[in-house]
Amino acid sequence: MSADERLYEELRPRAFAIAYRMLGSVAEAEDVVQEGLLRLHARLEAGEQIESPAAYLATVVTRLAIDELRSARARRETYVGEWLPEPIVTDPESDPAAHAELADSLSLAFLVVLESLTPEQRAVFLLREVFDYEYDRIAAIVGRSEGASRQLATRARRRVEEGEPRFETSPEQRERLASQFFAAVEDGDVKSLERLLAADVELHGDGGGKAPAIARPIVGRTRAARTLVAWSKAAARFGGFEIERVTVNGQPGARVSAPGGGLISVMALELGDGQVLAVRSIVNPEKLGHLGPLADIRGLLARGGERG
Repeated sequence: MSADERLYEELRPRAFAIAYRMLGSVAEAEDVVQEGLLRLHARLEAGEQIESPAAYLATVVTRLAIDELRSARARRETYVGEWLPEPIVTDPESDPAAHAELADSLSLAFLVVLESLTPEQRAVFLLREVFDYEYDRIAAIVGRSEGASRQLATRARRRVEEGEPRFETSPEQRERLASQFFAAVEDGDVKSLERLLAADVELHGDGGGKAPAIARPIVGRTRAARTLVAWSKAAARFGGFEIERVTVNGQPGARVSAPGGGLISVMALELGDGQVLAVRSIVNPEKLGHLGPLADIRGLLARGGERG
């Protein structure tokens, strides 16, 4: 591996961390990072002296993400059903310190809150609150004055605080609560689920018109528990499902697969106050392909219909 290649590999994780939080899409973030690296490579190949390749790449990636987010907003207006970010499976064991520091800013709940911000607000907020950039540097990246950048950050912070997820539950409590939740889902146990769910729990699903999903969020303990059990019973008609506990976007979650393999969905939990506050289930296959082979949902449903 050449020196330049080593440099690009060192820069890629940080650039992806910025791009993914900006866009909520793995594919779009990877495209933006790749374009940023190509621009950096072109300048270095031309013999230009770049004092800080990391700063240069962060600037390019942020600006590209702002442009991409503007066009993505228009596409999401015609999205079928509720839009949720693409999930990523994270490994807290690989770097516990970094995981603890950035986990909450990676959660699906947090990324959904960021959707309420303008692209510029989102960029300024993330660079300041998550990545700890100074305002003069942020101003140069987003092309605003330092004063304007501070105002953007203030407005963004106020909006985020209004909808900020609650993560007061300890890691041990979260692990225990998540284990109990997924066991109850597997067992189809409505009563156990109701004991675990907050009274105003929210159940979200994203099928994007590509797979069956709830059309709009379901709110309330009883309705959410019954819907989760209905999903469990529906899966039983085509042979059941397998739940693998994983960390999804820094929070407790699971991969749900068909018997023998093939990913059906990824579920992420929002936990706080010793209860499940929200469940987010992504079944849109276009948002799951980067996580491994997918199940044939329509084929499974067709076979389940034949059995039923």
